[in-house]
Amino acid sequence: MDKYAYLKNLDQLEKDLEKKRAVIEGKLKEYLPQENTYPPLVHQAMRYAVLPGGKRIRPLLAMLSAELFGPVDEAVLAGACAIEVIHSYSLIHDDLPAMDDDDLRRGRPTTHKAFGEAIAILAGDALNTLAFGILARGVGDAVKCKKMVKELACGAGSVGMIGGQSIDILSEGRQADERTLEYINLHKTGALMRGACVLGAIAAGAGDENAELLGNFGSNLGMSFQIMDDVLDAEKLWATASRTRTKHSKEIDKMTYVALLGPERSRDIAAKYNKQAVSSLVSFQKEAAKLVIFAQYLLNRET
Repeated sequence: MDKYAYLKNLDQLEKDLEKKRAVIEGKLKEYLPQENTYPPLVHQAMRYAVLPGGKRIRPLLAMLSAELFGPVDEAVLAGACAIEVIHSYSLIHDDLPAMDDDDLRRGRPTTHKAFGEAIAILAGDALNTLAFGILARGVGDAVKCKKMVKELACGAGSVGMIGGQSIDILSEGRQADERTLEYINLHKTGALMRGACVLGAIAAGAGDENAELLGNFGSNLGMSFQIMDDVLDAEKLWATASRTRTKHSKEIDKMTYVALLGPERSRDIAAKYNKQAVSSLVSFQKEAAKLVIFAQYLLNRET
């Protein structure tokens, strides 16, 4: 695909994604407890952490994956919202002083800065459990629901996202090595991106073989995405002196491909994983065009 064809298709995709984001926002507002639901403070913190969201990459992946097999129905949206709620809970906990110790998230105070550490922890816990309630509420087919619950639990748990985050924390300040980096990125980020794709596929009626192809796509895309995230974070850090001294030292201590290999080599590795992701979609041919373009966009983004 030449550059101009890609840009034209990306423009078309962005219009479609904006419509999907609006649908996701509406469903998240519906699934989240209202701010005045007793006890109100924890529910306010939950909505604060989830709404308004960022790029909504994971639920978009769920919806785009589902479209390979059928329409985006309530079960697909439940899967998309469940994965985003899990992601939001993980960000609350990531930002805590015991973890990354961040003061800002998406340009405003992090949840623990806005509501205090105790309420932030409880809000994260509540979002974690809410995700499974969303699946129970929104996925009417019992067989699909069981498969989706299993996938979400694996992706979010100690053999998935939590496993990657724990090794990430334990590796701070240590000499980086590619094997550990691969484990961290594959689990910390790749597990939920895999989960998003698989949940969307299952909800839309995909068989096990096709769901696994989408899972491979998501895992490799997650690797590529996290490596590029670290590259962009490092370049931003080097370009500005506005970060706090504590935050600066914590980011330097993180084990990343950038720390080990530098930004240019890291970009090459990100591109390799992105190519592997796209190759997982070959059997879907032109039907997977939106996912392919989305993958290329995530690789080439500047923020």
